[in-house]
Amino acid sequence: MGSPVFSVAILDALLAAGHTVVACYAQPPKPVGRGHRVQSCPVHAHAERLGIPTRTPRSLRSAEAQAEFRGFGADAAVVAAYGLILPKPILEAPRLGCVNVHASLLPRWRGAAPIQRAILAGDRETGVTIMQMDEGLDTGAMLLAERLPIGPRTTAGELHDGLSALGARLVVAALDGVAAGRIRPQPQPTEGVTYAAKLDRSEARLDWRGDADAVDRAVRALNPWPGTWFEFAGERIRVLAGEPAAGAAGAAGTVLDDRLRIACGAGAYRPTRLQRPGRAATDADALLRGFPIPAGTRLPCPS
Repeated sequence: MGSPVFSVAILDALLAAGHTVVACYAQPPKPVGRGHRVQSCPVHAHAERLGIPTRTPRSLRSAEAQAEFRGFGADAAVVAAYGLILPKPILEAPRLGCVNVHASLLPRWRGAAPIQRAILAGDRETGVTIMQMDEGLDTGAMLLAERLPIGPRTTAGELHDGLSALGARLVVAALDGVAAGRIRPQPQPTEGVTYAAKLDRSEARLDWRGDADAVDRAVRALNPWPGTWFEFAGERIRVLAGEPAAGAAGAAGTVLDDRLRIACGAGAYRPTRLQRPGRAATDADALLRGFPIPAGTRLPCPS
């Protein structure tokens, strides 16, 4: 039971380990892009290519959906970024229950966006927790967990890929351990609970009033989605990469030199890779040759 790219590696790992996947559940197809072409999510498309029966219900609360789920006779359900709430009859249907692959070290970062929130908060490590699901929001007992460092230049996209591979490996070990009775669920600690709220597009606009490190974390945490940006000359300029910059600063949002060093609430930040609307991404120096942003320009902050 999963939907995005994060979950595809987990499906493949289950198959490679010799498990029989009797069905896949994924989010329903949705219109995407400017043409609003209806498109299946990555797990749905991958499962169909593999010939695995796939279901895409909008809810699992109806008696019919629950009866169909029970009818597959699964020993366990593996859940990874599925996107639907599992009601109690679903949680209890498989013999070994529902096992969740969660991209954080629980109880830190329960919720929808643990990868991005860990980078935004400046965490130096995260990881994957394999959890026995209950009716709470990521509150179930833990089966396995493993740590993964967050480097000083790590983006959310890079961390996503590392955690997906780690989750694929751990969930296979967890299923084997639970089935053999070697692994027993352990309650989550009551201390250290935090919640990873769903990302909002409004967070993508850079706020120069924060310190330079906070701006840097935002650029990395929101890469690739939704992507950070600032406004200049009526355009939204996407910031794909950058770094805190040394030297004297000024009022937040002020461009300090001809290489786009920008004053923050504390310190300064220099974007190194940018993208104008409808154009290819480019290094900052190349962009500035054809689209100068002069020293002394004051870039607006969110209201």
